Amino acid sequence: MKMKTAGSIALWTMLSVPLHAAWPGQTGGQVGVQPTDGTGKADEKKSRVPEFKVTSHETTIEGQSIKYTATAGMLPLLDDAGKTKAQVFFVAYERADQEVAQRPIMFAFNGGPGSASVWLHMGAIGPRRVEMGPEGEVLPPPAKVVTNEYSWLDMCDLVFIDPVSTGYSRPAEGENPGQFHGLNEDVAAVGNFIRLYCTRYQRWSSPKFLVGESYGTTRASGLAAYLQGQLGMYLNGMVLISPVLNFQTLEPDIGNDLPYWLFLPTYTATAWHYKKLDAELQGDLVKTLAEAQRWASGEYMVALSKGDQLSATERDAIAAKMARYTGVSKEFVLRHELRVTQSQFCRELLRERGMMVGRLDSRYSAASREVGDGGGGEGAVGYAGSDPSYAAIQGVYTAGLNMYLRGELKFESDQNYEILTGKVNPWSFQPAVNRYANVSDSLRQAMVQNPSLRVLFAAGYFDLATPFGATDYTVAHLGLPAELRGQVTQTYYRSGHMMYVRAEDLAKLKADAKKLVTSP
Repeated sequence: MKMKTAGSIALWTMLSVPLHAAWPGQTGGQVGVQPTDGTGKADEKKSRVPEFKVTSHETTIEGQSIKYTATAGMLPLLDDAGKTKAQVFFVAYERADQEVAQRPIMFAFNGGPGSASVWLHMGAIGPRRVEMGPEGEVLPPPAKVVTNEYSWLDMCDLVFIDPVSTGYSRPAEGENPGQFHGLNEDVAAVGNFIRLYCTRYQRWSSPKFLVGESYGTTRASGLAAYLQGQLGMYLNGMVLISPVLNFQTLEPDIGNDLPYWLFLPTYTATAWHYKKLDAELQGDLVKTLAEAQRWASGEYMVALSKGDQLSATERDAIAAKMARYTGVSKEFVLRHELRVTQSQFCRELLRERGMMVGRLDSRYSAASREVGDGGGGEGAVGYAGSDPSYAAIQGVYTAGLNMYLRGELKFESDQNYEILTGKVNPWSFQPAVNRYANVSDSLRQAMVQNPSLRVLFAAGYFDLATPFGATDYTVAHLGLPAELRGQVTQTYYRSGHMMYVRAEDLAKLKADAKKLVTSP
C-alpha cells in the first residue's frame, strides 16, 4: 500500500526473458505444494509449506445469498529449465452456483513495493473484511472480521496475489530474492502466475479484470501490456485505486516542480477537514477543491516555472494565496520558497495543536513532538509512532488476516505473513536510468492494442501519498486517441489512500467498479 521510489527512477521497458509458472500435481481435490532442495525436485523432508486448502462458504452481499469456495495455497514459479524459483501465495474465491468458464474473474494485488494483498482482500473486495468505524475510526483491539456486504464476489470471481517476498510468498531455497524485486521482474512473475492460473482452472474464456492499489496500479499498467503483448491474454477492464503511473508527479526535487502544484489541492482538502481555511472556502468541498486546482494549475504553476525570475512582489502575492489554500502561514510558505513538500505540510498544519496529519489519509492525526531542527528555522515534528493513518490500520489488518487465514480458510503456516515488508529493498527500476518511472505509455499501448479495454481511476481527496491531482494530470497526459478516451472513467472519494475504510466510500467503490465489470 505504501508507495516507494528510488533516487534514479527508470522508465518502463518490457522484460525480455520472463519466468514461467507451473502447477504441482493434484490429488484428491487438494494440490500438494512441491518444495524443492534448490534443484527443482521435491524434498518432502524440508517441506514446511502446507497443502492447498479448499473450503466452502456462504455469505450475503447486498441482500443476495451467495455460496462460494475459497482456495488458499502456493503456486511455484519455474524457469525454462523447470527449476523452482519461488512459491507464490494466493487466495481465490469462486461462486459455487454459476458456470465458471464464462464468469468474470478479477486478479487483485496491492503495492508497496513490498505489500501483500491484505488491504484489498480484507478491506475492500473480499467476502470478509476487518471491522472499522463508519469513517474508518480505529476500534479497540482485538480485531474483528465481519461479512463484507459490499464484496465484489457477486459480480466476479476473485484471486488475491501476494508477490514474491510478501505475504507467505518466498523465493525458493538458494534463489536470490532480488531477481523478483524490480519493475519488470515483478510484472513477469505476476503475469505468469495469472497465465498459469487461467490455464489450470480453465479461465481463458472468462472476462478478465485487474485491480491494483498504489504501486499495484503501476504493476497493473505494466501487466496490461505484458499479458496482452507477451502472453496474448487480453483484458476486459482494470480498476486502478490510488494510482501512481508517472512517478515524476510524486517526487519533488531540484528541477522537478510538478508535484508541488499537483499536491496543493490535497493540502486544501486537508485544511478544509481541520477547518483551517477562510470561511468562504469552508463550504462545499468539491467547489473549494475545483477553485484550488484552477489556481494551482494556473498562477501557482507559472510562478514556480519562473524560478529566480519571480519578483519579490509576485513571490509575496503567491505566498499569500498559497497560505489561503493550504491553511499554513504565509511566512512558512516563504521560508520554503513556495515549495512545501508533503512531509513538511503534514508536520506544519496542526503544529500549534501538537499534532501531525497522516500521509495515507490526512483525516487521521496523532500527537507529535519537536525532535530537532527541520531546516528553514522551524523545529521538525516527529511521530510518537508512525504515520497516524498507517498506525490506524496496521494492527487491525494484521490481526484480522492472520485470524482469518488459519481460522476460516484453514490454511496453517508458522511463517510470518509479511504485511508490508522492507525485504524487497532495494527495488530496481532498471534498465533505464536517470529518469522517472512512467508506465502510462504501457497502459496507452494496451488500450490501443485492445480498444475494448476499460479503465477506472479511483482517487481519494485526502490521500497525501498518491494525490488526486497527480491522477488527474496522469489521465490528461495518457495520449489516448480521441475515440478511446471514453474508455477511461475517474471517480473521487471523501477519504484517503484506502478509501474503503470509510463505509460510504466502500459502497461507492463497489458501485463504481460494478459499472466497469458489467458494462457490455
